[in-house]
Amino acid sequence: MKTFKKLCALAAFVVLVLITTGCGYHMGSMMHPQIKTIAIADIKNDTKEPLLTEIMRGQLAEQIMVDGSLKLVSKEKADCVLYCHIKNVTQINTRDDSDDGQETYRPTEFSITVSGNFVVKIPGRHEDLIPMRSISGTSRYQYESDPQLAKFSGLKQACMNFARRAVQYTTEAW
Repeated sequence: MKTFKKLCALAAFVVLVLITTGCGYHMGSMMHPQIKTIAIADIKNDTKEPLLTEIMRGQLAEQIMVDGSLKLVSKEKADCVLYCHIKNVTQINTRDDSDDGQETYRPTEFSITVSGNFVVKIPGRHEDLIPMRSISGTSRYQYESDPQLAKFSGLKQACMNFARRAVQYTTEAW
């Protein structure tokens, strides 16, 4: 009786494995099999935000490494190159603290959006591997004492969201 239960459990496991592997699903990278490495070109910045290109470059590199589908290398060794152009940064207040009985107005929560586009090219080819696509990344941030530090943190988070979307569109475009 004990061996019959073990045999039934084993048979159920084998059937489950055969069903799930036979459906065409697979795990791992969805990137084109011939593209293994990527580089990040110099980022263009049309805004007046200081350090935005460095923040964006760092976030793009981090998201490429987190995704793991491509290896980040120099431009000379890369199978493809990601070009990014930051067009706009907008900041709006989303909440204020004017309920404190004072007649002063002070916003306490802001939303910041980084907008731009990116394209992925294979060095030496005229056509784009991933055509130009417009994307944006948004973040909310609050501050209590230092508005510049809070804005920097919000800008970094918005760049991370932008970079995450750019890497997803790059690795899942197949």
